[in-house]
Amino acid sequence: MTRLILASASPARREVLRSAGIDPIVRVSAVDEDAVAAALPEGTPPQVVVVELARAKAAAVAAAIPEFAADCVVVACDSMLLVDGELQGKPHTPEVARARWGAMAGRSADLVTGHCVVRMRDGHISAEAVDCSSTTVHFAKPEPDELDAYIATGEPLQVAGAFTLDGLGGWFVDRIDGDPSSVIGIGLPLLRRLLGDVGIGVTQLWGHTA
Repeated sequence: MTRLILASASPARREVLRSAGIDPIVRVSAVDEDAVAAALPEGTPPQVVVVELARAKAAAVAAAIPEFAADCVVVACDSMLLVDGELQGKPHTPEVARARWGAMAGRSADLVTGHCVVRMRDGHISAEAVDCSSTTVHFAKPEPDELDAYIATGEPLQVAGAFTLDGLGGWFVDRIDGDPSSVIGIGLPLLRRLLGDVGIGVTQLWGHTA
């Protein structure tokens, strides 16, 4: 029985999969995202940056799951918001979150999500597929007291771009152009294609429980 291993601590990514019929086994990598990004050549396109981060996470988890290595698929993702040509990850502090909202409120930006799928058979990696999805997010302009309250919840501090679509941040998104699941952190249409590229039909994974 092929199992899907989600190489992410994101509860939102897990819920996207669970809502789509797959209850993944969660294994979190210890990859230093900043170090991976810093090691890339200067001028690396944003789409390549997020793909390489996803690839690093998938590789780290694939090397640490001998109990599932006989037959599994490892899925890893990395999301960042592209604003004025600059990638923005998690703000981590209220000050950074406020500054980012000051730059993106009332404007549009692209949420790019790198995906990596690694197929493991008989203890070895038999196939890998990677790609990036991009969705345009059109932001509202929160009132100052609304932004204060949102930042005070702590939600925007630990998510790419300082917002969520499926949480409190959804109140401040006017609309999106593209795949909503990708904005949440794992794009189902792209993941279905990548799973197919490594020889897994998505329906094979439905109904499996962790």
